[in-house]
This record gives sequence, structure tokens and C-alpha cells, in this order.
Amino acid sequence: MDLPWTNSLCVLACLFGSVLGNSNKCDEVRKVFQLRQIGPSQLLPLSPRPGSDLQVCSTRNLTCCTKKMEERYQMAARRDIQNLLQMSSSSLKFLISRNVAAFQEIFEQLMKQAENNSISVLQESYRNMADHTMEPIRELFTDMGLYLLGSELSVEDMVQRFFDSLFPLVYDHLISPGLGDLSPAYAECLRGARRDIRAFGQAPNILTDQIWRSGMSGKLLLQALHLGIEVINTTDHLQLSRECRRALLKMHYCPHCQGLTESKPCMGYCLNVMRGCLASLAEIDTHWREFVRSLEGLSARMQGPQDLEQVLLGVHTLLHDAVGHVQRNGQRISTQVHKLCGSPSRRPSQSVSIQRGAAKDPLPLKAALRPAGDSLAQRRKDFLSGLRIYRTYYGGLADQLCVNDLSRSDGTSCWNGTSVVQSYTLRVVGSGIKAQSSNPEVKVKEADPVINQIIDKLKHINQLLQGKSIPKLGTLDQIETGSGDSEGRYSGDCDDEDGCGGSGGGEVKSKVSRVSKTSPDVSSDHNHHHGHHHHSPSAKDLDRKSTSRSPALKWAIWMLLLPCLHILVAL
Repeated sequence: MDLPWTNSLCVLACLFGSVLGNSNKCDEVRKVFQLRQIGPSQLLPLSPRPGSDLQVCSTRNLTCCTKKMEERYQMAARRDIQNLLQMSSSSLKFLISRNVAAFQEIFEQLMKQAENNSISVLQESYRNMADHTMEPIRELFTDMGLYLLGSELSVEDMVQRFFDSLFPLVYDHLISPGLGDLSPAYAECLRGARRDIRAFGQAPNILTDQIWRSGMSGKLLLQALHLGIEVINTTDHLQLSRECRRALLKMHYCPHCQGLTESKPCMGYCLNVMRGCLASLAEIDTHWREFVRSLEGLSARMQGPQDLEQVLLGVHTLLHDAVGHVQRNGQRISTQVHKLCGSPSRRPSQSVSIQRGAAKDPLPLKAALRPAGDSLAQRRKDFLSGLRIYRTYYGGLADQLCVNDLSRSDGTSCWNGTSVVQSYTLRVVGSGIKAQSSNPEVKVKEADPVINQIIDKLKHINQLLQGKSIPKLGTLDQIETGSGDSEGRYSGDCDDEDGCGGSGGGEVKSKVSRVSKTSPDVSSDHNHHHGHHHHSPSAKDLDRKSTSRSPALKWAIWMLLLPCLHILVAL
């Protein structure tokens, strides 16, 4: 056979084999494309083609990708990362959510048990009036429960209202008993006179202080845990920038275009991409660590006057002593009441007379609703022990994803963004926004505003957990997160084809919350709830109040803002 003809046959065979090999590679790409439900198979070319129209996965060689495939791959890469984020945080989120429910259940059980104890102790000691005291006692504990679960009720008001309602009953049955109920007008006079004559001694002030201190700690605990869930929801649905989405596409699916469906990114390459994409999340690390420490500090302080369990289960003793104080000082109280309200005015009622003469069996004290050993202190201890494991969660999240899920270990063939190599040779940057200035794979312009807002909320709750207040930040509701809202307002670059409005949706907002996220100012709330309490405000509180109310200061602020208004009008 002629030599040139033989060479020609060899060349044709090589070309045929090359095309056949590439065709087989595209068949594998088609299988993976369909298996992962990335898009319809019609988007794939029948055979390898030039990739000049590709924006990210461009190559000089023939490719199994089209521009439409590239778009679908980018959506799939973003979906994959968000799924990984949610999977990595699922155990942490479950830990917090489960304990939010457990703490709320314990609070409710404690409240019911304390209510039962209070009714029972009055039934045993003051049988004739016990039935009449049930309603004010239940109203008190209902108010306490609402306060603990986030209501902005005043502790001072709820306690004073309870003792105002209790005094006419105690006076009627223990100080000046008679036939028939007191007239409404006389009972109202007794309610108004109760504070002036200090009928119950220091009991109202003591109960107010105990409920406020222990209740505030309980509210802060629940509030902090709900914020923890909000932080996780926000970071789970992080909106990725355009640069990040392109880098994820290049790392995950560009090798598919070359038929390399089983390749994985090199470790260093993965770290650069993920540390760039999650740079804003790394900024949460410091504040999340402080969040865990602050919760531990709050738990350590929840003893004595701040121990909610101890306070609630001691209310019946304080109530019994308060009624005993009225009884022991009956003569003095009766004289003062006579001066202020005159002689008792009654409405004759045979049914009431019969009831008062009849002895009643005491109400049985209901069994404790909580399992043995399931104390509030033990629950806090167990929860914090579990939470402590996650204190470095945000600082090491990018690395964790690469090590556990995404990359291939060193020493084996891996994808470096352009081809399969033995090792990644570019510089690997650190975590956080500042470190990304030299990232060779992802350009990070600035921190995500949504993440900055959630960091502000963490700063705020940390200050409150530590017993401080920062009025300039206002409440947690006033620090808007904006993440996952119905209008899809996200940070970062976004265009119509990215479908930014649908990512995350309303799922970002915590739906387990039964507690208002409004964060009370610790010092101001204390003074507000105490009213006539003997504690006086600190010099710092007085200084802040006088400053906020100073007309001269307001006038100075307006004078400073006036030139700015003129400039805005001129523009």
C-alpha cells in the first residue's frame, strides 16, 4: 500500500476515535445532567462543539456545553451551595428550636404549678374567702405568662392591680366580715385606699422586684434564642453575588463541559472560592462567639432573685404572708379604712350568707406537671453544653464545606478551574472580608448589608444579655434585616434571569416565634416597672433621661440639620 495513503488512513482513524471519545464523554454529561435534574436533555448538543459563546466555561477545545446549559449549571451550583448551607446548619437550628419550645413549655408549667399552689395555700388557710381569690390569682398568672412570652405589660401595674383586687376580699372576710357582699362603690374605695395604708406591707414591692428580675432574664433567654434562629435562617438563604455565582459554576460544573463529570476541585481552589463566597458569614464569627458566651453569662446569673423557677414556686408563700400581714394589722388597717371610706356598705344576700357559713374542703393541689429532674436550670445547662460545640460555626463554615463535601484531598488529581492537575498552585487566602482583597478566584467588593444588619442585632442582644443597654440601636425590630422578604430585596449584583426575588422567600423569618422580638431597655424597663419602688435610678440613667428631654439639645440638633435641609431642597 502506498505510504501517503496509509498515513491518511491513520489520521482519519485518529480523528474518528477522538470524535467518538468526545461523543462518549458527552453521553456521560447528558446522564449526569438528567440525573441531577439540572434541565431538559434537549439543551445538550448531540456532539462536541466549539465553546466560543460560553461566558465562564470557555475553552479552546470542543465542549459538551451550550450557553443555555451554562445558565442552568449556574442555577444548579447556587442551589447546591444553599442546600449545603442548610444541611450544615440543620443540627444547630434544631438544637435552638427544640430548646425554645422546651423553655416555653417549662415556663408555662411553672406558671400553672405556681397558680395551683397559690390557690391551694389560700384554700387551706383562709377557706371562706379562697373561692373569691381564684379570679385575681389567675389573672395575675395570666399576665405574668404574657409578660414572660414577650408582652410589654408593666410588672408594676400587674402586681399592683392584683393586690388592689385582693384587698377588698381580705378586708371583707378577715378584717370586717358581715352578711352580704361589699357594695361595688365601697370595694372600689378599698382598692384605691390599699396603697396609701400599705395594707400588705412590702409584699407588693418584693413580688414586683422578683417577677421583674426573674422575668426579664427569662424573656431575654427566649428573645436571644429566637434571634439565634433568625441568624441561621438569614445565613441559610444568603444571596450570592454575581462574582460568587460565576466562581461556583466554574468550580462545580465547568469540568462537566469537558466530560469530567467525576472531578472535584482541589482543596486550595475550593477554599479560595468558598472563603470568597462566604466572606460575609465569616464576619459573624466574633459576634456569634460572644453570643454563646453572653448566654452562658445570663444563665450563670439566673440564680436567687433571677431564678424564675425559684421565684414562681415561692409566690404562694409570699402571698400567704401578705394576707397574714393584713390579718395581724387588722386594727390599724380597719381604723385607716374607716377614715378614708367610712363604714362598710353591703348588699344583703342569703346565698352569700349560706356560703360563708359552710365549710368547704380545700382544693387539692394538682400534681407537678414537669417530669422529675427536668428543672429550668438543668435544661439551660444541657442546652448551653450543646450550643458550645457550635461557637466557632461561622468562622469555619467555608472550610467545613470544602473538607466534608466539596473538594478532593491533596495528592490526587483535582480540578483547578481550568484543567485537572495534581495540586493547586495559587495562593490560598484567609477568611473574612479583608482577606479577600488578594483572592485569585472571587472578587469581593464589600460586606453583605443584610449580614451587617444581622450582626447589629447580635451586638444588640449581646449587650442586653450582659446586662447593658444601647439605646442608640433601638429595638431588634428597628434593626431591619430585609433578608427573605416578599419583595426579594437582597444585596449583591442581580439580574432578571437570576431570579433573585425567589431565593429563600418568606422562609427566612422564624415561624416558631411566640415571643416578641422587641428588645427592652434593661435599665429603663426596670425603672418603669417599679414605679414607687424604693430603688432609685443611677446617675447614668438620670443623665441619659435629662439629655433626651433637654429642649436646648433638641434645638441644637435642629440647627445642625437645617443646612442639610437647605442643600436637599436646592438639589
